Amino acid sequence: MSVLMVNEYADFNMLKDLLGATDGNLASHTKALENAEYIKVEKQFIGRKPNTRYSTTALGREAFKKHIDALEKLINKI
Repeated sequence: MSVLMVNEYADFNMLKDLLGATDGNLASHTKALENAEYIKVEKQFIGRKPNTRYSTTALGREAFKKHIDALEKLINKI
């Protein structure tokens, strides 16, 4: 989510490279975020290669901001 919060979108390979995640791990996490309606998934072909790209939804941005706010409150209590 943090990558998508600062970029308009990111494709699967970009996320994989930035996060150092395996294909399976990234696929399961993005599926969970998609099911929660936090991200939008677009599948297309570039030439003959499939390309999947992700972007945040309004619901996802709001949930992420609430998560960051909660973390900051915890940090400030320490």
